[in-house]
Amino acid sequence: MKVVLRNLTKKFPSRDKKNKADVVAVNNFDFEIPDGKLIGLLGPSGCGKSTTLNLISGLEKPTEGRVFFGEDDVTNLPPEHRGIGLVFQNYALYPHLTVRQNILFPLENLKGKDKLSREEMLEKAMEAAKLVQIHELMERKPRELSGGQQQRVAIARALVKRPRVLLLDEPLSNLDARLRLQTREEIKRIQKETGITTIFVTHDQEEAMSISDMIVVMREGMVQQIGRPQEVYDNPANLFVAKFLGTPPVNVFEARVEQGQLILGEETVLEVKGPADGPVYAGVRPEGFLLRRDGAFCCALSGVEVMGRDISVVASSKASLSPAIRAIIGSENLAEIPADAGQVRFALKPDKVFLFDRETEERIAFDVSARSGL
Repeated sequence: MKVVLRNLTKKFPSRDKKNKADVVAVNNFDFEIPDGKLIGLLGPSGCGKSTTLNLISGLEKPTEGRVFFGEDDVTNLPPEHRGIGLVFQNYALYPHLTVRQNILFPLENLKGKDKLSREEMLEKAMEAAKLVQIHELMERKPRELSGGQQQRVAIARALVKRPRVLLLDEPLSNLDARLRLQTREEIKRIQKETGITTIFVTHDQEEAMSISDMIVVMREGMVQQIGRPQEVYDNPANLFVAKFLGTPPVNVFEARVEQGQLILGEETVLEVKGPADGPVYAGVRPEGFLLRRDGAFCCALSGVEVMGRDISVVASSKASLSPAIRAIIGSENLAEIPADAGQVRFALKPDKVFLFDRETEERIAFDVSARSGL
């Protein structure tokens, strides 16, 4: 089931006595979610991603715009008639009911032509439980389950009616790191097996990038960029997207372009054909540094963090907007950093360097065919 959002806007009345202007939670959201895909709504707290999910579910009514499921306009349709499955951050299980009873609950409330026999309900509940691999826990109550198991029950309960659209609002936030990894892999598997169009809300960019077919990066109610996770990471539309995606984050420098050369501080570090001369912000991904003794970019060495397969070189530069620069290089290069070194030199990979306008912070394209290591 494709989901189409047309100029979707949601405004809330201001509670600020001095500023009576409405608060715009979602601003002119226009997007078509393809049938059978898993889409990640990603952004910091307060960016409007959960409000967008609530508008799709029907828990909130838009101030402007329309919501379509397939060709059906569901903008004014109540949540219970939209054919959605909802999973929240808090699992919202009924503590006095068993796993089986929790999963059965949505089916027991079906009426009219949708009403099922007891045998049909039990069969569907078992199918859902097997899908999320909790079929051996059907007689337990929520307090007897781990956090990950409780989340699986919540997902099974959302899936048991075979919804047209599955909506997940920060479903992994209450789990520890290992369970988050395991459960997000399960969500991806379940989505692939069922083929249900799924919208996944999270502030965790690693979660969104690891399981989503496409991500929507939001900021202050506005869409910043839409695309496949790797495409958005490799080609951020603006400085906000570049900084939000990536661990460690992108390194940002005050820089300038002069006659086709990128200058950080006083050092000419890269040939950049195309941009006009003038000040820019330069972003360099941590993996965009090449450790070279004759590298064009010189930094003060602060330390080296060994991470097993890779090492993180921590350095500083007057041109950097943050106190520390982090460069990720292969552990085989560790020997090239003398123990008593006070500085370290890098060449830059052109495809890992981004330029941004100082005023608008929009991306400035340049020819990456030039070779680094001036």
